[in-house]
Formats: sequence, C-alpha cells, structure tokens
Amino acid sequence: MYTAFVTDVFSRRIVGWALSDSMRTEALPLQALNQAIVCAKETTGLIHHSAHGSQYVSIVYNERLAEHGITASTGTVGDSHDNALAENVNGSYKNELIHRRSWADVVDVAIATFEWVNWWNESRLHQSLDYRTPAEVEAEFWEHHPSREIMEIKANA
Repeated sequence: MYTAFVTDVFSRRIVGWALSDSMRTEALPLQALNQAIVCAKETTGLIHHSAHGSQYVSIVYNERLAEHGITASTGTVGDSHDNALAENVNGSYKNELIHRRSWADVVDVAIATFEWVNWWNESRLHQSLDYRTPAEVEAEFWEHHPSREIMEIKANA
C-alpha cells in the first residue's frame, strides 16, 4: 500500500491525498494532485515542488500541472532539504497512524487515513505554525485576503 500527499507549504494543510497498491503516476500521485486541484480556490501561479521520482517528472503529471497554471519544481538530487516538508508529513503519518496498529485491509487504512488527514488539518497543532492548526492559518489568511483581492494582486503583478 502506498500513500501520496499534496501539502500546502504556507498552511501545512494536506490538500490532496491518495492510497494505491501501485506507485504508477495515474494510480497514486496524480489522484492526490487531482484532489488538490479540485479543492483549490486558485491554482494559477502556484509552484509544485516534488522529489525526482519518475511519477512526479512524468509527462502526464507535468501536463496536469501546466493545464492548471502550476509550475513544476524539483530540487537538486541529494539535497537533504529538498523535500523536508514531504518527509515530515510522511514520517508523521507513519508514526502517528500506520505503525501504531495492524491493518485488516485496505479499506481500514483508507478510512483511518481520511480521519488522520482531517485531524492533521483541523486539530493538530503545528510548531511551525506557532502551535496553530492548518485550518486556523488558512482561515486567517482568507479573512484578510478575499479571493477577489488575490486576483487583483495577480492581475497587477
């Protein structure tokens, strides 16, 4: 079983995730990306940073990014800071959920992952966010930057 997460760097909110028995682009990371795109208020001008895995540098994945105005970015190979946020999310997921119990089947993992992502976004306090939740950080941002204002800023840039 493989899991892919798409995380908003600003708020640390997990905005897309997928589970699969395959790491193929279409089966795993593209599903997480699609979920993130559907849930996004705006995608134009976003930067999508990922590791150098073949799933993330594939043509179909990068076409999907370009289709929504998202710029692909990969760091340098071997750079320990290259994917630190992703490693933190993955490590937390494994330590806080996956390794804590045995799993009967894929459905149990999917339900538990859904609950864990909700807890991560809505209840878990993050040190990097001054001990606030991703939901609080995002709500505060949108309270001060309504969607229309963001569009005007981008248009004037």
